[in-house]
Amino acid sequence: MKKIGEFPLATKIDSSVSNSLHSAIAKILIIDENPLSRMTAADLLSLDGYEVLEADNLSLILEDIVKQQPDLILLDAMMRQIDSFSFCRQLKEDCRTANIPVVLTTLTNSREDRIKMMEAGGDDILVKPLNRIELSARVKSLINQKRLNDGLNQTEQVLFTIAKAVDNRSVNKGGSVRIASLVKSFGNYLGLTPEEIEDLAFAAHLHDIGTIAIPDAVMLKKGELTNEERELIRQHVLFGEEICQPLRNRSGVLPIIRHHHERWDGTGYPDGLSGTQIPYLAQIFQIIDIYDALTSDRPHKKAYSPTEALQIIMEETQKGWRNPELIEQFTIFIRSQEQ
Repeated sequence: MKKIGEFPLATKIDSSVSNSLHSAIAKILIIDENPLSRMTAADLLSLDGYEVLEADNLSLILEDIVKQQPDLILLDAMMRQIDSFSFCRQLKEDCRTANIPVVLTTLTNSREDRIKMMEAGGDDILVKPLNRIELSARVKSLINQKRLNDGLNQTEQVLFTIAKAVDNRSVNKGGSVRIASLVKSFGNYLGLTPEEIEDLAFAAHLHDIGTIAIPDAVMLKKGELTNEERELIRQHVLFGEEICQPLRNRSGVLPIIRHHHERWDGTGYPDGLSGTQIPYLAQIFQIIDIYDALTSDRPHKKAYSPTEALQIIMEETQKGWRNPELIEQFTIFIRSQEQ
């Protein structure tokens, strides 16, 4: 037995098979007040080479889960000390434990328990006595998915680090933070879904990440650009899309990165899309990006006032560059913020 905090935890590892299943041994926490149930589950899981932790006392257990970061939690649905479904919901609402799969175990395969499991954010439910084959398959699938998601989260962290370096190099330092705040506010004003707003916020930080592939001599040039240099800068949206391809769980960000320089009349880049061919979120993002550029100090200009910036954007709309209806909504939104 080994203790973690106040909780008795038993570790069982079958080292003869663990390396064949995972390059890193997965850790599973069993929370069950019944010693026989814990022992049965632990024995079955140990056969697959998992490190198994057992807990029967739930006082302050959340902090221990945060410290241990198990790859999966097997939670008895009929605990006497707590409401298991409420505890599952607590785990899923805490950013420190939200990505840990939770499998509830129950004596009855009732529709009510399954509904309560889904409402609590649980990942699966298994009926006792546990079937070895079913338990093994469900656990393996959920752990593989968690590790995939963990890898994607690490990818996001790397990309954000690169994007921060790009932002620091830019003449518009801090622009990504301002844009992220504004797209969230405007997205809420437009009634976008939380997922769409999150895509816009991600794009705020990553939209210019492709400029990392462009030399400083071109990106920071103070004089007039040559045609070749201008074309190279236009390629940043394609570089950015390619760099962000690993964001498979945020695929909605990629069209924003690629198309936020298109124009309503088809004279933009990289694909010359026009009208509603331009992804809606890219249209929204473009307006915020332009507005931020106009209302920020740059080496070659002072910041325009909101009124002046809106006037410039309206003039560009009259040239056919922007979506008139969206610009009208944005104008109303900005003016409402000034009141």
